[in-house]
Amino acid sequence: MTKKQKTENVAHDFSRRDFIKATGMAAGAASTVIASSGVLAADADLPRSTGRGLPLKLAGYSFDRLEALMAGKVEIEGCNTQFSLGKIGDMNADTFGGAQTADVTEIGMHPFMLAYANDNFRDYTLLPVFPLRTFRHKSVFVRKDSGITKPEDLRGKVIGSPSYSSTALTWLRGIFEDEYGISPKDVKWVMAAKDSSAGTAGQVSKQEAVVPDGISMEWGTPGKDESELLLSGEIDAIFHAIEPQAYVDGHPNIGRLFVDPKAAEREYYKKTGIFPIMHAVAIRKSLLEENPWLGEAVFNAYSKSKHMAYQKMFSLGWAMNSLPWFGQELEETRALMGDDFYSYGIENNRKALETLFRYSYEQGLASQELTIEELFAPSSLELTG
Repeated sequence: MTKKQKTENVAHDFSRRDFIKATGMAAGAASTVIASSGVLAADADLPRSTGRGLPLKLAGYSFDRLEALMAGKVEIEGCNTQFSLGKIGDMNADTFGGAQTADVTEIGMHPFMLAYANDNFRDYTLLPVFPLRTFRHKSVFVRKDSGITKPEDLRGKVIGSPSYSSTALTWLRGIFEDEYGISPKDVKWVMAAKDSSAGTAGQVSKQEAVVPDGISMEWGTPGKDESELLLSGEIDAIFHAIEPQAYVDGHPNIGRLFVDPKAAEREYYKKTGIFPIMHAVAIRKSLLEENPWLGEAVFNAYSKSKHMAYQKMFSLGWAMNSLPWFGQELEETRALMGDDFYSYGIENNRKALETLFRYSYEQGLASQELTIEELFAPSSLELTG
């Protein structure tokens, strides 16, 4: 997508009538997509776009940056699309070893890397669309009586998690080694038998449960989730993508390692320029080979949907969002990261991608250090959005 196209896509005069229409969009979105408790909704239940042409099934989360695409306000050129909601663990499992229900699906970035490197998975290829990115300093939780007050205090301690090789934990271990000198071999790991947030992300794919040689790993007490292990003192800290239940419940002895994670994450971005990538978009390889134009069409639709979300944030964010300081937060983000802070394409994301590739290989997870050219569709390498 060219800069001119992007400008045309987002140019919109938000009048009072547009404001009223926009305020109804979020409420209406629930009726235009089907929330699936499994991997994907049944075909008969899938919402249909007004587009015509190649039938295309999509799956993903209902992020604001996908809202226009899910609601049919953005079409994939040349396609008749069906969009279903799913959970990332379920979408991973469906893609790597299941029915492969979706033609285009949100996918865990690191699980896809491991499927490609370790399992010779070639059924899908990636497009440089990243529906979920998040900083991870906020994802470390400790017992307040453990004596852990800074990252270096984790050396020799026991860290628990319900999975080892998820994208979030691979980023966390890499960041802690790069920034604080704590190697994965400097701590003891405990794999929890249960996950206190299991209902949020769906099932755990085998690619998220890889444990490399040379790591001190034990199983936690059967029947206890990672939150219960922390409360009982069996572990000193948790690395987890989602807040453990004890923290959600406000237990007085459980807190974040970084008392001000936002400040730590902003400093990390200032130093590295990396906004960690969690999820990407995968497309069925055979479909792309039969329709070489399809990769760009899909990329452009995701990009246009994102830019429409930007425009709504920039113009009406202070009114549309319930957070009282949303406007100030948005201003700070744009000042630090630029207007396109959720960038797609390879050009702006090469460092983040190659850093994750390095982390995976250095941590003994991927059997080889992967490259962008291997994982991403060749036709997508020059796309920007």
